[in-house]
Amino acid sequence: MRKLLQRLGLITAALVLVGGCATQGDDANKAGGEFTFVSPGGQTRIFYPAAERGRISSLSGDDLLTPGKQTGIQDFPGQVVVLNVWGSWCGPCRSEADDLQAVQDKLGPQGVQVLGINVRDNQSAAADFHRDRGLTYPSIFDPAGRTLLSLRQFPRSTVPATIVLDRQHRVAAIFLTEMLESDLLPEVQKIAAEPAA
Repeated sequence: MRKLLQRLGLITAALVLVGGCATQGDDANKAGGEFTFVSPGGQTRIFYPAAERGRISSLSGDDLLTPGKQTGIQDFPGQVVVLNVWGSWCGPCRSEADDLQAVQDKLGPQGVQVLGINVRDNQSAAADFHRDRGLTYPSIFDPAGRTLLSLRQFPRSTVPATIVLDRQHRVAAIFLTEMLESDLLPEVQKIAAEPAA
């Protein structure tokens, strides 16, 4: 009987621990705390209602085109920021670059800023790609993907990925797939049209 009670005690303790881990990320996001990514169970497009958005308090790194300059979300206060994780070696990234530029061109005047995060790349290849495509939005050069640590538990190996931050720099949407202008533009427009806090 004592062994049975000990086993039940261990099972109960394990369930409490697992339950606590399962809700920790959601509670942090709901409380307006720092963002914690929770695995979407196979989903590639994830949307967060305003009450459940976690913030990104800092995300910056070396500017791809300007040595010695730091670029990050702090450069765009009060703006919707569209983060795009890319590499010049990535076929889908190469394909979506023009679509991201179109979003920048069309929504920039409404307070939207695209910010690239170049990962697992060679700086000269990435800079050449950026210039050859005529991209006007900035990119962070981060071959190790360290800037993505600001997105706690975000899968750093997912390339391309697009993360849309609202005007308070809270995560409003995540796309773990290549995005076309026709898909991304309306989603960013909705977030840009939200009332200011």
